[in-house]
Amino acid sequence: MTDVFFEELVTELRLGTSKKGHPFRYMTMATTDEEGDPRLRTVVLRRVTEDLKLFLYTDQRSTKVTHIKKNKRASLLFYHPKKLLQLKVDASARCITDEDTLKRYWSGVPLASRKDYTTVSPPGSPISNPDALSYSEGLDNFCILELHPTKIEYLKLKRPNHIRVDYTREGNDWKGQFLVP
Repeated sequence: MTDVFFEELVTELRLGTSKKGHPFRYMTMATTDEEGDPRLRTVVLRRVTEDLKLFLYTDQRSTKVTHIKKNKRASLLFYHPKKLLQLKVDASARCITDEDTLKRYWSGVPLASRKDYTTVSPPGSPISNPDALSYSEGLDNFCILELHPTKIEYLKLKRPNHIRVDYTREGNDWKGQFLVP
């Protein structure tokens, strides 16, 4: 019976990459810093594969990349306000470094968006004002994060009963268990 809800979450994740304005396009990502403190930021979902790998783009000099290199565990939080649907995803993250793969994805990044990955100074560096940015050429700092979900918690707020399901990856399959909301 949990399969119906799993199919819905997969559909919504995929729509986050293909449907303009879909709320799953943007999500909150959590990593832990060197002291073990949680760090949150909003990221953009770029791709979802058949086996539910999730892909994000970032600057390889960003703090989230530093965190992932030290601790590959990450969490994602999605929320669809019209459907009152929340997904919490626990995942193992890695940085893709293969040059051919990076070039292939880079070719699909719109020219106006490439600036997000080509600042001379790393993200988070102090600047005198927002116009004080300088840029480099190429994809030297472009990075793809690949996240392998290990657990997904589905929560749908509805009446008469909210629905909460915990999905755990077991090999290539997902096992669902209803939870008290």
